Amino acid sequence: MARRTKPVTWKWGKMAAILVVAVVLAAGVGIASRIETALSFGTGDWAAVRFTVWQSFLSSMFSVVLAIPVARALARRQFFGRGLLVTLLGAPFILPVIVAVLGLLSVFGRNGWLNIVLASAGLPTLSIYGLQGVVLAHVFFNLPLATRLLLQGWQTIPAERFRLAAQLHLTPWAFFRVIEWPLIRQILPGVAALIFVICLTSFAVALTLGGGPKATTLELAIYQAFRFDFDLGRAALLSLAQLALAGGAALVALGVIPTISVGGGLDRPQQRWDGVSRVQRRSDMVVITIASGFLLLPLFAIVLRGLIGIPQLPQTVWTAAGASLCVAGMSILVLGFLAVPMAGWIASKPTGSVEAIGLLGLSASPLMIGTGWFILINPVMNPASLALPVTALVNALMALPFCLRILVPRLRDTLRDYGRLSATLGVQGWPLWRWVILPRLAPQIGFAAGLTGALSAGDLGVITLFADADRATLPLQMYRLMGAYRMEAAAGAALLLLIMALGIFWVCDWIGRRYAAS
Repeated sequence: MARRTKPVTWKWGKMAAILVVAVVLAAGVGIASRIETALSFGTGDWAAVRFTVWQSFLSSMFSVVLAIPVARALARRQFFGRGLLVTLLGAPFILPVIVAVLGLLSVFGRNGWLNIVLASAGLPTLSIYGLQGVVLAHVFFNLPLATRLLLQGWQTIPAERFRLAAQLHLTPWAFFRVIEWPLIRQILPGVAALIFVICLTSFAVALTLGGGPKATTLELAIYQAFRFDFDLGRAALLSLAQLALAGGAALVALGVIPTISVGGGLDRPQQRWDGVSRVQRRSDMVVITIASGFLLLPLFAIVLRGLIGIPQLPQTVWTAAGASLCVAGMSILVLGFLAVPMAGWIASKPTGSVEAIGLLGLSASPLMIGTGWFILINPVMNPASLALPVTALVNALMALPFCLRILVPRLRDTLRDYGRLSATLGVQGWPLWRWVILPRLAPQIGFAAGLTGALSAGDLGVITLFADADRATLPLQMYRLMGAYRMEAAAGAALLLLIMALGIFWVCDWIGRRYAAS
């Protein structure tokens, strides 16, 4: 009998990890080659650093603070449509950023629904541009993420805790302090750190709602130095600062994310005896209603305005939609060659520390990697000719850490259950993957592929550096329509992009589940 299980060939996983490191290091080499000793940070550059950190701090703080009452209300209330609402909380994560921004503009913009109501009531209107707009958009994206993570933590509390609290007749404040607050205190730092890192590398939000000397992030400063001034030296210096800032924050985030453990129970279904008073029930429903409106109204506005704008779409939008489909397809293929072998390598390790390699793309930020590769390609050939392949590669790297988190736990369970038996029977290499691993990993692969395709189709990042007049993806073409104040056509493009992103996600997820069932 085999003494040690080695069912998965490590070679391909190691090669995939080496490729990820090589792509990021090559970008770093390109950046380092253009940094001149005479270059130094100016007043505007330091202002961009301060604004980047400040808006990330505010975004993460508001997201986690507002998520606490929303998650608490969802955890202790059962109502018709609750499952659908919890599912919709994941929609902003795969929603193209530029689409969500247009939806937020429809609701909170200068001529948005909220300002129309305020103006009709004789109240001062609000501006969505600048710091408040950037924070609002980040809260829109990250409030659902924080809510889902907190809700998962709440659902780990053993049912016996609630029964005992009811028997002891704990007051609502005592119940929160003794049972709920220790859980929140354990989960909250990690959630806040994760959202902080995500906001540090946000580009499309700052591009559309920020700008100006007082509302420029590092990512936006890199884009301006690159696109407007074509100052590759300054863009490289800013990219290095972005790498140090985001990479350092990512390492800190890894260190503060704890393992959630609230004690053992008997695995009984969770039943809540708290929050039974009329005031608590009404307050929970008010919180759920406000949060649902904040998240769903922009989506409704996109659909409503998009139906009007679809007939006004120019031919360039349909061409760009084809380019976005190509980018999404290439990203899925690249991710398949990277994530699946890496997941096998990571799952065969006793610890998951090597999974940190997958964070390189996220911590480096897409604009930093794109800047480095532009510098490397520019002396050799026209970078615009490689706009779509480079965009697909960088987008795949951005999705890699999320996909590894989806694949590794399931693959590790499969190896634990079938690895020793497979090794005993001599089932190794491709036969093992074909007959044992892939059928059990297919739903996770389909979900990861759909997530990657949706994120890649809606990304507005690297393509802004490489694209020219003849090469543009749908998000970039939509941004150009917004810049030309063709808002109805932009709304139609937003609806098309929304349908495309959700369609890619659904098709890939469906294929994965069907393959597993066959």
